[in-house]
Amino acid sequence: MRFHELPVGGAFLIEPERKEDERGFFARAWCREEFAAQGIRCDWAQFNISYNRRRGTLRGLHYQTAPWGEPKLVRCTAGTIYDVIVDLRPSSPHYGRWSATELTAQSGRMLYVPEGLAHGFQTLTDDVEILYMMGQMYHPEAARGLRWNDPALGIAWPECDQRIISESDRSFPDFVVPPRLLFRRDRRAAA
Repeated sequence: MRFHELPVGGAFLIEPERKEDERGFFARAWCREEFAAQGIRCDWAQFNISYNRRRGTLRGLHYQTAPWGEPKLVRCTAGTIYDVIVDLRPSSPHYGRWSATELTAQSGRMLYVPEGLAHGFQTLTDDVEILYMMGQMYHPEAARGLRWNDPALGIAWPECDQRIISESDRSFPDFVVPPRLLFRRDRRAAA
């Protein structure tokens, strides 16, 4: 696997190294030793599947509060998504900043999201399926979210004729940006 660190510290875009022949390919999706070499240690608690019928479906931005922060390993197994993370760790130099990447079933790339980050995505095709490996069990009392189009975050979501968003995701609060960060025009994490 090839690990590419993203501008939001501790997050990685991971490319499987495919062994291809006339049958297709084989690739490792998880290896404790390879992840540990990148400082990622996780005892996965559950695997989740998200199926999305239509292009323009937007889910997020979701996270869980301490002590139930949840690291995630996200892979698109059918279709294409625009995947977004937002750093919510007050001690992080990237606090309040976001990063995005496109995940496709064809590429097989995965996104590692450390705990303390909000996560969301928008589908770019119909019939999208996403597999999540979760490092923490779901705790409804700790579940939180941020509004996807909060102007303080300034996330550049792909254009879409019609977004499909749940009422609960639409009602998430805005992120409160500390005054020291308000002067930054581009809230996207610098590469």
